[in-house]
Amino acid sequence: MKKISLWLLSLLASVSLAATPPLKKVTVVLDWFPNPDHAPLVIAQQQGFFKEQGLEVTLIGPSEPTDPSKWVAAGKADIGLVYQPSFIEAVDRGLPLIRIGTLIDKPLNCLVVLKESGIKTLADLKGKTIGISMGGFSDITLKSLLAKQHLTENDIHLVNVKYNLSQALLAHQVDAITGVMRNYEVPELEAKGFNIVTFLPEDNGIPNYSELIFVTNTKQAHDKRWPKFMAALKKAVAHLDTHSRETWLAFATHYPEANNPVNRAAWFATIPYFAEDPANIDNEQWGTVAQYMQKNALIKIAQPVSRYAVTLPVAS
Repeated sequence: MKKISLWLLSLLASVSLAATPPLKKVTVVLDWFPNPDHAPLVIAQQQGFFKEQGLEVTLIGPSEPTDPSKWVAAGKADIGLVYQPSFIEAVDRGLPLIRIGTLIDKPLNCLVVLKESGIKTLADLKGKTIGISMGGFSDITLKSLLAKQHLTENDIHLVNVKYNLSQALLAHQVDAITGVMRNYEVPELEAKGFNIVTFLPEDNGIPNYSELIFVTNTKQAHDKRWPKFMAALKKAVAHLDTHSRETWLAFATHYPEANNPVNRAAWFATIPYFAEDPANIDNEQWGTVAQYMQKNALIKIAQPVSRYAVTLPVAS
């Protein structure tokens, strides 16, 4: 009788395992090392939301910022996390990429001045020195901000301070800095007791764009894993909204190298910017951004939105 019972238990266990399909693997190349910008991805892993959808997701930090697009285009990774403007430029260059979801659906870039500078409006930038750290879309954004005030680059002084934006501002080497992340440098400066004035591009004539989006190879545009991936992220974003402190502690424990005051402040500052429904797409916004980039010679031609993005079905 004992042998029969053991045999039945073994048989039932085998049937149970056979009934559970193996997890489908997904590799995601991040835009940078794991940080608060990636909170929904990390939480979806830690809380088992990916596993609930039958997925085993691996997050990979890049060696350089261009890795996500290159790896996905070459078929070396399933998903890449990239900036919407950079993605549109990549498509313009002919890379076989397509957007399948959104992580952060608003810009994080902004222009910052010290309140003591007396600069109260963008028009006050005339004759001032502005620190920059990158080109491309960021430069065009600055030109647009100036143009709205009937100013050009001839009316200001530009200084490339590379990645020392905050330091240059605090040392009074420049009067303003652009390319600053509102969820990192801004709360960091405020936490240190500095009074600052922040100008947001989307409030000053720049089309609203998504800071971070998920892209895949066009050959995998309709992969059945993607609706499940986005469903898990949607659940993770909702979880973050209601468990911000607990999720920070879990993140800090898993990534001790990121456990510092700057990242802690960034964690809570970034939560409002995550897309509540990662699979959703604003076609009008995408068309406007592409037209803006064409008008400013960042791309040769603005493609139809259907070339940039695919609308995913709801996960079953």
